[in-house]
This record gives sequence, structure tokens and C-alpha cells, in this order.
Amino acid sequence: MFEMTLALVLFLLPLAYSPGPGNMFFAALGGRFGLRASVPATTGYHLATFIVTVAVGLGLSGLARLSPILFDLLRYGGAAYVLWLAWGFLRAGATTDTAEAQKATALDGAILLLLNPKAYLIIALMFTQFLPVSGASDPALVVWITAVFTLNNFLAFTVWTLAGDLLMRRFRSASGARKMNLVFGAMLAAVAVWMVLR
Repeated sequence: MFEMTLALVLFLLPLAYSPGPGNMFFAALGGRFGLRASVPATTGYHLATFIVTVAVGLGLSGLARLSPILFDLLRYGGAAYVLWLAWGFLRAGATTDTAEAQKATALDGAILLLLNPKAYLIIALMFTQFLPVSGASDPALVVWITAVFTLNNFLAFTVWTLAGDLLMRRFRSASGARKMNLVFGAMLAAVAVWMVLR
């Protein structure tokens, strides 16, 4: 079990810490509101991660093979949602301007996961690599792999959120905050375009 867990963590590290819809969202959220304000969204995201990952591990991954259009719908829906989030940052002004930007909720975090096709692909790939055929009906093993995956994602998103928060501390003036919001908004918009075109 230790060897499998170590291999799983090494497998997940580059996937979890590389830029993607979740990481960019939490970096932008941390930059805009700080680490503490990201707690509801990260709770929603990782609760949804745990539920979806267990479901995939217990056999729902076959649904994607039966319906390839499902991934297209997730991709376009996810891109639209990330673009909507980017629009919120592009419209926002200084960090003290709460009228134009609202903190993300647990529901926002959950929706981001549910509409993130990268997450489904990583989850399916992870289980094909680390869930042996003989363990396919072993719920305890599925839950263990899911817990490692969710915790690893949580740590990665916390790092990205802190990075966004620390970066934004250098831009607390109204003009600096506006520039950083434009950068974060552009980053999220680029992620949305990538989700559609890849």
C-alpha cells in the first residue's frame, strides 16, 4: 500500500500543480480576496472532487465511453463557466471595491469541479493506472485512492491560492489591483479558450 501511495503521489504532483481551470481560479481568488475567503469555494470543490472520484472509481467511468458527447458538453460548459468567472475579474476594480466582485461560494467551487473535463480525465487515468483489475470491486481501495487524490489537490490549490494572495499584496493600490485583476481575468479567459480548443 505504501509503494502504491507513493507512486500515486508522484503521478499526481505534476498534474495537480500545473496550470489548469482549478489552479487558475484559486490563484485569482486568492489574489482578489485572500486565502481565508477562498475556504468556501475550496470546500465545495474538494467535496465535489471526493464524491465524483469515488463514483468514477466505483464504475461510472464507463459512462464516458458510452457517451463521448458527455465530455464535449462538460468541456463547453466548463469553458463557459470559467469565462464567466474571468469576466467577473475583468470587471473588478480595486480590492476594496466589493460592489463589483463577490467572493466565491462553495457552490461555485463545486460547479467548477463538475464542469472541469481535465478533472474527469485525470480521475479516469488515475484509476486505470492505480486500481488493479482485481481491486475494481474494492470500495476501501477506491476510497483510499480518492482520499490521496483529493488531499493532493487541496494542497496544490492552497499553494496556488497563497501565491495569488502574496502576489496581490504587492498591488494593493487601486491602479495596481486593477492591473492584477486584468491579469487574473485574462489568465482565466485563456484557460477557457484552451478548454474549448484542445
